Amino acid sequence: MTQVIQSKSIYHGLPVYPESQQGLTAIVTGANGISGNHMLRVLCESPKRWTKIYALSRRPPHGTWPSQVEHVSMDMLQPPEEIADQMEKKGVHGDYVFFFAYVQPTPPEGGSIWSAVDELVTINTALLSNFLKGLEINRTIPKRVVLQLGAKYYGVHIGPAPTPQEEQDPRVLIEPNFYYTQEDCLKEFAKKHSIGWNSTLPSHIAGAVPDAAMNFCYPLAIYASIQKYLNRPLEYPSDLKAWETTQTISSAQMNGYLSEYIALTDRAKNQIFNAADDCAFTWGKTWPKVAARFNIPWTGPDTSEDAQFFTIPFPKDPPRGFGPKGSVSLKFSLTEWAQRPEVQKAWDELAQKYGLRKTEVKDIERVFGFLDFTLAMTHSIYLSTANIKKIGFFGFVDSVESIFETMQGFVDLKMVPPLP
Repeated sequence: MTQVIQSKSIYHGLPVYPESQQGLTAIVTGANGISGNHMLRVLCESPKRWTKIYALSRRPPHGTWPSQVEHVSMDMLQPPEEIADQMEKKGVHGDYVFFFAYVQPTPPEGGSIWSAVDELVTINTALLSNFLKGLEINRTIPKRVVLQLGAKYYGVHIGPAPTPQEEQDPRVLIEPNFYYTQEDCLKEFAKKHSIGWNSTLPSHIAGAVPDAAMNFCYPLAIYASIQKYLNRPLEYPSDLKAWETTQTISSAQMNGYLSEYIALTDRAKNQIFNAADDCAFTWGKTWPKVAARFNIPWTGPDTSEDAQFFTIPFPKDPPRGFGPKGSVSLKFSLTEWAQRPEVQKAWDELAQKYGLRKTEVKDIERVFGFLDFTLAMTHSIYLSTANIKKIGFFGFVDSVESIFETMQGFVDLKMVPPLP
C-alpha cells in the first residue's frame, strides 16, 4: 500500500487525505483550552473537509476564527436537558466529536495538583456524561467521539510505571482515576448507539493559549526571561537523575493532527492511542538549548559531593508493582523562586516595559508547581507510538522546536517578553 505524507511548518510525516472526504461537521468541546484551541486550528486548515465546526466552551476560544467556526457558550456541568436545549436552539450537531473539556479542582492544602482524586473523578466524569446525554436527548448522535485523556492513565503521577508505556497496559487501580470512568462512560454510549469511540493519551502538552495552567512552557519562559533580566544563569533545579531521564512531550498541534486522523480512519475505531511528538527528549539535552535561545549561561544539576537537595517522596506504591516508591528531588523549587521579592519586582518591570497582559506572577502554586514536577521527574514517561504507526500515522515534531514555537506563541499573546 502506498501512503502519501506531508510536512506543515515544523510538523512532519502528516497524512494526506483523499479529496472525497469533504463536507464534514465537528464539535470541539473545551475549545478555549490548550488542546481544544489547537484542535480548532487543525480542523480549520481544511475548510473543504470541515465545513462547520462548533466550538463549545464557557468562554469563546481566543483568536480570530474563519466563518465555519461557531462558538456556543456551554457549561458541561449543567443538567443534560439544558445542554440538549442549547444544542437544539443553536443547531449544534457533528459528524465527529472531539472532547477536551476538563476541570482542575483546587487541591487540598499541602496536596499535589492531582491530589483531589475523588473530586477529579466526580467533576470530569459529569462533564462527559452530561454532554453525551445531551447529544442523546437532542438526537444528534455522531459517527465517532474522540476523548483526550492523558499519561496519568498509566499512573505516572503516582510513581514509576513500566516503560515504555503501551496502550494495552493494565489500568492502575491504586487510587481512583477519572480517565477510566470517562472512558467507560464513552464506551457504554458508543455501544448503545453503535458508533465508534477513541481515547488519546498525551504526556506534557506544549501549546500557547491564555489559560496556561498545566503548561510547562509558560512558566519556563517566565523563568528564563527573569533570569536574563537579572543577569543570572538558567539554573536547573533538580538532580542528575531527572536531568537524564527520558520523557515524552506531546505538542498540542500534533495531538490535534493525530485526533483528526484516528477519527477519520476506520482501522482506528474503538482503540486507545498514545499521543506523542515521537521525539527523544531529556532535560539534559534541552536545558542548554533553552539557555541558548535566551542568550544566557546555564548550570546543570549539582553533582558535587556536598550537594543538598530536598526530596519529596510519592506516598503510594509504584504503578509498576514492585521496587521503591517514586520521589522528586529539588535543590530549589521554582514555586518558591517565583515568590521571591526580586523576582516579583523584575516581572513587574518587564510587564510594564513590554505591555504584558499579566503584570504579576499569579497562580504560582498551580503554574510553577506543574513546572517543578515536570523538571524533577526521575521516572520516565516514554509513550510507545507503535500502535498508531501500524495504522498509518507517522506524525513527528522536534519537541525543542515545538517548545520554542510555544514560547513565541506566549510572546504573541503578550504573556511573556519578546524572545531575544
